[in-house]
Amino acid sequence: MVENKYIEREKSWLAFNARVLQEAADEAVPLLDRLRFLGIFSNNLDEFFRVRYAAIRRLSLSGISGQKALGGSTANQLLTEITNIVIEQQEESLKILKIIEKKLEAERIFILNEKQLSPDQEAYVKEYFIQTVSPALVTIILNDLAEFPLLKDTSGYLAVKLVLNNEVSPSILQRVARRRTIRYAVIEIPKTINRFVVLPKADGNDYVILLDDVIRYNLGSIFNIFNYYSVSAHMIKITRDAQLEMDSDLSKSMLEKIANSVKDRRIGEPVRFVYDHEIGKDTLKFFLSKMHIDFTDSLIPGGRYHNRRDYIDFPNLGRFDLLYKKNEPLPVPGLSLEGSMLEKISKKDYLVHAPYQSFSYLIKFLREAALDPQVISIKITLYRLAKNSQIISSLINAAKNGKKVTVQIELQARFDEASNISYAEKMQVDGIQLIFGIKGLKVHSKICVIERVEANKTKRYGLISTGNFNESTAKIYTDVTLFTSHSKILKDIDKIFDFFEVNFRIHRYKHLIVSPHYTRSRFHKLIEREIVHAKLGFNAFIHLKMNSLSDFEMIDKLYEASRAGVKIKLQVRGICSLIPGIEGMSENIEAISIVDNYLEHTRVYIFSNNDNPEVFISSADFMTRNLDTRVEVACPIYDPEIKQELIDVFDLGWKGNVKARFHSQLLDNKYRQKGENPVFRAQLETYNYYKLKAENSQLPNPNQ
Repeated sequence: MVENKYIEREKSWLAFNARVLQEAADEAVPLLDRLRFLGIFSNNLDEFFRVRYAAIRRLSLSGISGQKALGGSTANQLLTEITNIVIEQQEESLKILKIIEKKLEAERIFILNEKQLSPDQEAYVKEYFIQTVSPALVTIILNDLAEFPLLKDTSGYLAVKLVLNNEVSPSILQRVARRRTIRYAVIEIPKTINRFVVLPKADGNDYVILLDDVIRYNLGSIFNIFNYYSVSAHMIKITRDAQLEMDSDLSKSMLEKIANSVKDRRIGEPVRFVYDHEIGKDTLKFFLSKMHIDFTDSLIPGGRYHNRRDYIDFPNLGRFDLLYKKNEPLPVPGLSLEGSMLEKISKKDYLVHAPYQSFSYLIKFLREAALDPQVISIKITLYRLAKNSQIISSLINAAKNGKKVTVQIELQARFDEASNISYAEKMQVDGIQLIFGIKGLKVHSKICVIERVEANKTKRYGLISTGNFNESTAKIYTDVTLFTSHSKILKDIDKIFDFFEVNFRIHRYKHLIVSPHYTRSRFHKLIEREIVHAKLGFNAFIHLKMNSLSDFEMIDKLYEASRAGVKIKLQVRGICSLIPGIEGMSENIEAISIVDNYLEHTRVYIFSNNDNPEVFISSADFMTRNLDTRVEVACPIYDPEIKQELIDVFDLGWKGNVKARFHSQLLDNKYRQKGENPVFRAQLETYNYYKLKAENSQLPNPNQ
């Protein structure tokens, strides 16, 4: 038996982000998509420090080791190890960026800095600065301020050092050079302006300059009132603890408490300070001192540019040949966007798998319900929403048409709190009944149920999804949504909404598996059944596809199943604290991660059940928070065609040998080797699977 049965969650997450970085390094990935993966890597890292690193730091400052909860290391050890890994990854990301920039130059795309501009480009940058940048610029001289300004962790800043000329005779200037006055300033890089400024095309070449360098070029204009000897600017970035501190004042509404907490997050404790490694030691010391930053474990030296998450939105310059080919969303056989969806769903269940298939079905479902005179009510849970949400528009439309609309909106959806508060206020104005969650629980389930009067009886229609009702993320996240009129499943969904309103009453669900009350115990029983079957000599297997696997109790149960002979296949995109392939513990467990053009977000759980598979879709991962402190829903799939479809899609993912990496104790992200097998890119083959289904559905029926 190995000494440590688990991989620390944080190290496993960093290994996941390293897989994202692998995509940026992969020469088979189109160049502009490689830049996008660099942006995703940076964005992921920002969120990691704001949430997970901050949580461990709080644990460390409390004096608690946290060794048991963290899976092996103490909080202090883990902080040091994380910083070392991050510094190494940051260095690797800079090397990759330089390689990509060289390859872009071969494609006649040049990213220039302020010292590389031609006279025509200089004139353009000056005018662009005057007309566009200067009005949006915030510049603060720091030396004489009584209080240092608050630097936001979502912004990038230029730390400026001004060396002023003394008012002395030029003949003695050399002798008093050491006494020159130094002033420091900070410039916030505007987020309202695209970070990448496209310069005029010339000689068939495309040119881009970063907004940071537009500002650097115009430093003389910004500080022209000073008689300075030299001026320099280096980028810095602060990351703050993103934990919300909830007000206990009973007189305040939940909306007000969350809104105040989001505002307070702006002044959260710093947990990371990233700086240009070429910044002067005196400048760095000045900023660290003024910001009262005295930690050393998360001071990260970086390159000239930070906030590389902005590379997600690098301009395409019309070079679609340097991007992945976009596959148009496919239709779902038998489910039309033109006729009545409710009529179709009343006869059978349908599954929509975005982005392979169109998310528009979900919008159509809600719009139809909003207009249908026979629909009397709509109930839905909302977690993360698009910027201009068609979901919200459809719900408001329904309310204006006299439907009773009930929305459970999660105000504590991390980093979406402000957006959700805004939507909540908008819905309240339009007469939608809002439920703001349950004390101690986040509502992470993705469910909707509508009631329709048919032949003087109430009939329910609804949907259960693995992902957010968000038309923006549905273009890049893989998720499945079940549309059903199954009366017993929908009765269970209705009970969940009853629980939202009367929290002390715990319902029994006959079909759905619901957190926090039943998910852990129910999945334990499903695993236990496979253990019993394996011991009896029956075919026993468990196939699980999820985002993260970190709950130690669930991992121990899977280890027990492995020792009993149950064959376990895991597709875990992100964190995997389970160690597969260890003799005497997990030799019957294999685990892979697929990182590709789409973000793998679907949760599908398949249990052999003595060769009569039970299949579930779920909003929940096997993480402690999903099992114990969130409202989650796992739904059984009863339709034989949909059940087989989900089994097929799992198998397609398992065959992947292009973008699949093995989970292992070494955290080395080793690619699955093709060997003698043909190249099999799982996401592409999944699209082809649905394309073939759509084409076959167009064939004439020979029986008609």
